[in-house]
Amino acid sequence: MKKQRSSAQVVKRSSERTPTGHSITGPLDHLATLRSLPSVDKLLESEALKPVLGCVHRRMAVRTIRAYLDELRQKIQAGETAAYAQDELVRRLERERKPTLTRAINGLGVILHTGLGRAPLARVAQEALADASEHFSSLEIDLETGRRGSRYRHIEPLLCELTGAEAAMVVNNNCAATLLILSGLAKGKEAIVSRGQLIEIGGAFRIPDVMMQSGCKMVEVGTTNRTHLRDYKNAVTPETALLLRVHTSNYKITGFTKEVSLEELVALARESHVLVVDDLGSGALVDLSKYGLPKEPLVQDSVKAGADVICFSGDKLIAASQAGIIVGKKKHIDLLKKHPLTRALRCGKLTYAVLERTLELFLDEERVVKEHALFQLLLKTPAQMQSEARGLLRRVQADLKDKVEFAVKPALSEIGGGSLATESLESRVVAIRPKTMHVDELARRMRLNRPPVFGRVEKGVYVLDFRTLRRDEIPVIAAALLVAFQQ
Repeated sequence: MKKQRSSAQVVKRSSERTPTGHSITGPLDHLATLRSLPSVDKLLESEALKPVLGCVHRRMAVRTIRAYLDELRQKIQAGETAAYAQDELVRRLERERKPTLTRAINGLGVILHTGLGRAPLARVAQEALADASEHFSSLEIDLETGRRGSRYRHIEPLLCELTGAEAAMVVNNNCAATLLILSGLAKGKEAIVSRGQLIEIGGAFRIPDVMMQSGCKMVEVGTTNRTHLRDYKNAVTPETALLLRVHTSNYKITGFTKEVSLEELVALARESHVLVVDDLGSGALVDLSKYGLPKEPLVQDSVKAGADVICFSGDKLIAASQAGIIVGKKKHIDLLKKHPLTRALRCGKLTYAVLERTLELFLDEERVVKEHALFQLLLKTPAQMQSEARGLLRRVQADLKDKVEFAVKPALSEIGGGSLATESLESRVVAIRPKTMHVDELARRMRLNRPPVFGRVEKGVYVLDFRTLRRDEIPVIAAALLVAFQQ
């Protein structure tokens, strides 16, 4: 019969060391550490936690505490060193009591930053959003008859006036618009597209995948860098429904290249009795080149060229609510409005409220340039940004001179959001080199500020880009920096 080891022997074994000097954690160590963890009920009644627990709903507090304790148990059982830390639990509870979707300060220099919600709305759009969210609205009621009407009436006349199209509609984003168009006009048939236009948009969504999902048969023509009109012409068959042109707004192919113009595609389509669909991506309604900015294809030009259906984003260069706008020939738009997918992809009242008031601005180009938040950021001058950057330094330099090296420098920023690929805008930045902490820790503390402040980290320097910062945000940024270096 084997002798049973005594408790003393087990404990002794638990503290043995390997040849490398590392301790071997034994089962009693695990149990003792696990038993040392406080219970959920005890923590909920803790005097030390009362201040933060008073600001968090009990259900969310219980969920957070349980998750934290479970995480500690898993680490202990895996042999890792872990112990209850009140500061860590307080930090997690603090995070629970604050909304996760909150205002943010964009010091990254990317105007249409998808992660930060793209450009701020124009003031009139903000007012319309508040009005539509506070009250009932006339979303689908015809005020003249009192009967149910079409929600498209809020934006269709505006879009037709702005673009010259016969009809218009809107879905929840431009990828949805492309999917609906291909499903409604080419399902079970061929859609011809240049290999150089088989783009991948944000989030790894690819045009070939969208085309496959729509039920159409994708027919690739040309090569990555060169596609000729004859490539399209040779690919047209009785099964062809449309020619698809996709604007490569998030990249450029340069060098030995060839691309077929929209006018040439339209002429071929008329000859072959097929349609032309123009996916513009960003979709500009104002010629940006008039203001010293890179040129982007205009929706109006696609309509004039004769494209049957055109789609573009509502939240990029139009900078309204997220939407996929579809304009074109009435007979095709009418078919899409009746398509079963349209119900699944339709937008709600808040989208229409913002989009309607934003589109109204574009009826007067002088007004849109003056009042739209996007254009205010696009057209900021180096002198204006230099002044704002100096203003930030005046607020913090004296208090942080022993902890930070500051510099105002020229830089390049970008429009972002898949718009105007490879094009940069001259900017000014404040470069902050911390002496008392790692630059990544400074970036983390700035992100955890309320509101969070986002800046770039470049070669050991924290950078705030004034292309995307507003003058009224300078006091908030200054306060965040002072707090960050007090911790």
